[in-house]
Amino acid sequence: MAIFNLKINGETRQVDADPATPVLWVLRDHLKLVGTKYGCGIAQCGSCTVHLGGVAVRSCQLPVSGIVGQEITTIEGLSEKGDHPVQKAWLEVDVPQCGYCQAGQIMTAAALLKTNPNPSDEEIEATMNGNICRCGTYTRIKKAIKLAASDSNS
Repeated sequence: MAIFNLKINGETRQVDADPATPVLWVLRDHLKLVGTKYGCGIAQCGSCTVHLGGVAVRSCQLPVSGIVGQEITTIEGLSEKGDHPVQKAWLEVDVPQCGYCQAGQIMTAAALLKTNPNPSDEEIEATMNGNICRCGTYTRIKKAIKLAASDSNS
């Protein structure tokens, strides 16, 4: 076990964890930030996506020892009031069905729009590829990303 000072959602938090513990479990079990979901455990489904220094990463395979000194943003930290353009577009387009994958989908989309405020359909599809939605709301996900992009640009 080791003590880690982590900057999560703009706040420094201290955790005592095994250095190999995946960030996902530090967030959920140690810090009670349960918006980030466990999906596959092998970084293939996207449910566990968070931002590491503004970049979308899968947290289920990322050891806590590998994030020291970097800013982590979870779905809870994306927007204090849930009014990030992607979150607003998600609701307007009525994207969620079961909702399980949504935090990872939203975090991936938000990272895309931060670096590319006006992505093409192909860029959206390439970025979102690998974020699995078992309900199959991919068409609405793309529509919401395009809406968030247009709202951010106006």
